[in-house]
Amino acid sequence: MKILGIETSCDETAAAVVEDGARILSNVVVSQIDIFKEYGGVIPEVAARSHLEAMMPVVNKALSDASCNWDDIDAIAVTHAPGLLGSLLIGTLTARTLAILHDKPLYAVHHLKSHVYANWLDSTGENRLSPASGPLKSACPSFSPSARLKPIFPLIALVVSGGHTQILYMAGHNQFEIIGTTNDDAVGECFDKVAKILGLPYPGGPSIAKAALTGDASKYKFPHPKVPELDFSFSGLKTAVLRAVQKEVGVPISYPSHQLKELLNPKQVADFAASFQKTAVDILIEKLKMALEQHPDVKSVVVAGGVSANEVLRKALKEAYFPAPKLSGDNGAMVAAAAYYEVQSGVKSTDPYSLNIYPRVSIEK
Repeated sequence: MKILGIETSCDETAAAVVEDGARILSNVVVSQIDIFKEYGGVIPEVAARSHLEAMMPVVNKALSDASCNWDDIDAIAVTHAPGLLGSLLIGTLTARTLAILHDKPLYAVHHLKSHVYANWLDSTGENRLSPASGPLKSACPSFSPSARLKPIFPLIALVVSGGHTQILYMAGHNQFEIIGTTNDDAVGECFDKVAKILGLPYPGGPSIAKAALTGDASKYKFPHPKVPELDFSFSGLKTAVLRAVQKEVGVPISYPSHQLKELLNPKQVADFAASFQKTAVDILIEKLKMALEQHPDVKSVVVAGGVSANEVLRKALKEAYFPAPKLSGDNGAMVAAAAYYEVQSGVKSTDPYSLNIYPRVSIEK
């Protein structure tokens, strides 16, 4: 089964053709990062206009790269929630029109489901030969790291991105239960905000990772937020970094955060980046271990979302499944993979005449 996946939830215009939920025949992504570096973040109206310009060229290239015509495509999948309203609108309008024009079934996919299912694509991750022991195994003696090519159920998924930080329990395909979520900032958002404090370019995740390579991760000690159960909070960590930087350069807490970069030297930036990154990763692992302790039946752990590209996190969780780095960010292949497993789970196609978008909606809906 060949599915055309379309993704426009934020600032990537993406389309891909995937066969049987695993084999990537094409994967085209046009990123707007260069546009938004100047602004330090995404401007929704600009993102929507950029999607409008790129959408059909990206779809056509995806079909061309896959050596497919419309007769070869069995279904169309599109991200309809959550995301930026204008961005979602461009993708869904395109998918709806194409589904009607070419008489193809349409599947509306939740963005976080897509990130999780990037772990089922054939070209995913390096962590297939998992070690016999590690932080996850020690937290759950019955957890058995596997050398299988695909994750096995039941599993726990850690979803970490610019807009979301959640822990999901999956008893089977297309079965999602939120067992932990952030009460404020997502971890990726925290990376972006700390990067801005340190004067590092957008997006913050790659910038902090690069700066941290020459830094001392033990130089600064940041607290772990005391949040009950499996929930997260990252706003306090962001503030702790801000206060530590202000103290380091000898200015009062009223000093504007956007001016701190002018008072930091490269060594201080590297040390703050490394120390923050280590703390953020430690918090994620701490909660993941708690999740395994509470769910001793879990057989696999998958990590998904843009932050899953972080090398420190990957090295710390050798027992987990990760997407290939190029599939950690937003892309159309993950949308097509998620739709395939919806089909396999008996989910009915969506009426293209009535499909709606939802900027904010739970994965459990």
